Amino acid sequence: MRKNQVDVITLGCSKNLVDSEQLIRQFLANGYKVNHNSSAVNGEIVVLNTCGFIGDAQEESINMILKMVEAKKSGRIGQVYVMGCLTERFMDELKKEIPEVDGYYGKFNWKNLLTDLGKAYHHDPLGGNRSITTPAHYAYMKISEGCNRSCSYCAIPIITGKHKSRPMESLIEEAKALVASGVKEIQLIAQDLTFYGLDIYKKNCLAELMQRLSDVRGLEWLRLHYAYPADFPREILDVMRERDNICNYLDIALQHISDPMLRAMRRRVTKAETYDLLRYMRQSVPGIHLRTTLMTGHPHETDQDFEELLQFVRDIRFDRMGAFVYSHESGTYAYEQYEDHIPLSVKQERMDRLMQTQEQIAGELNAAKVGQTLRTLIDRAEEEYFIGRTEYDSPEVDGEVLLARDEHPNLQVGHFYPVEIISADTFDLYGRIH
Repeated sequence: MRKNQVDVITLGCSKNLVDSEQLIRQFLANGYKVNHNSSAVNGEIVVLNTCGFIGDAQEESINMILKMVEAKKSGRIGQVYVMGCLTERFMDELKKEIPEVDGYYGKFNWKNLLTDLGKAYHHDPLGGNRSITTPAHYAYMKISEGCNRSCSYCAIPIITGKHKSRPMESLIEEAKALVASGVKEIQLIAQDLTFYGLDIYKKNCLAELMQRLSDVRGLEWLRLHYAYPADFPREILDVMRERDNICNYLDIALQHISDPMLRAMRRRVTKAETYDLLRYMRQSVPGIHLRTTLMTGHPHETDQDFEELLQFVRDIRFDRMGAFVYSHESGTYAYEQYEDHIPLSVKQERMDRLMQTQEQIAGELNAAKVGQTLRTLIDRAEEEYFIGRTEYDSPEVDGEVLLARDEHPNLQVGHFYPVEIISADTFDLYGRIH
């Protein structure tokens, strides 16, 4: 165990990562050495930032808590603190079942951890009160918390509450600070980007926010995660098309396409409206790459519903796609109103068929890029390759561009290069400097 060292472990999404980065900044300001997601956790203090979205994520978080408790018992680490979405949702149960943890905090009261340790909270506008854990050239920026949607399956509103937009001026100042520190790409994140501004400005302000952020001198790429299809603010597509530093990329979680399932999921959008919206996106922003997430096995999903979903994937040919099986989450509308009657094996088989279909589509779309020259940002250097991304790829979830190091020994991480695509596989592209 190393004195004056804090290990922070982040599970779950990039929104959790931003919370961890704010906490890390505070520990550093109080004189601690901080490691994030270290492979060798041995700090005097360990803070675990948990995910509580669905069953698999909850299980991962609980297993990590138990692992840290065992490490504490063996003397390898000191105190263990747990925060985040899992504790926000299941605080009382966790305290009862795993009392060996030194302190539990929710998603929003983690500042109390500093107070309980006898430390001060430092207000520092540099970098938005955060210590960036991503590579220095990109960062996530959370523009809101919570969600006002009422999807049947989703526990996020239970965890985070109603949508709360951050004031636009604070976002502009944070973006300027991030760019001044060396960030070239900002990933805008929220549970629902497309609701931005409705609560505090009484109108949708995402398009205005995009314009003002794209005006920040030195910002090379601005990327959007996650949009919602109902009441989609179409004006943001005009801004995306007109601004060169806004990536032609949109992450929009659609979940399903059959009308019976969209009603059961309480998505407030129809099959026809969804097809129309996706056609409009591609017409408005030529070359836009669309990422979506789909769900299988929601209560009442029939074989016909699933076949419609499968045909939807074939029709739209998403550039990027993920899928997950329905999880029966306590407190949600689906949990209270529906029986979780579809066997897990059926849910999984449907998801596997979706992903197999998408793999073929992704391979074909990648193959079509061979011969093109794409502006590529180098993220990291590995033993054989420099690894980069195009504007059509978000870090960690999308494909990458690989350039052989023996052919390109002088590339620099965090720099852009024109890369000719010479070959492709299902998920990744291979290139050389043009």
